[in-house]
Amino acid sequence: QVQLVESGGGLVQPGESLRLSCAASGGSVSDAVMAWYRQAPGKLRELVTLIGEGGWTNYVDSVKGRFTISRDNAQNTVYLQMNSLTPEDTGVYYCHWEGARIWGQGTQVTVSS
Repeated sequence: QVQLVESGGGLVQPGESLRLSCAASGGSVSDAVMAWYRQAPGKLRELVTLIGEGGWTNYVDSVKGRFTISRDNAQNTVYLQMNSLTPEDTGVYYCHWEGARIWGQGTQVTVSS
């Protein structure tokens, strides 16, 4: 059974950075389209970024230039590097295997002074 486990969330101040990890087990994500979504309090879950075969990536406008998605095939892990965080980035961040429609449990990111 494929599972995705996120980690790396926490409480940071505006302008700081975090790196989220999404470790996969039970299947390889090396060629999969993988995504990070986030859900802010009282809002719908939104797509933040995607990474596909060959490493193509796509980002929502609000995070372009600040967030970077990547993957380590040897570790079967997808990462989200988040820089210059703002309070608007606060929310629960979820990893998603798009083709298999599998979600992780989410990790909380809170940006506050």
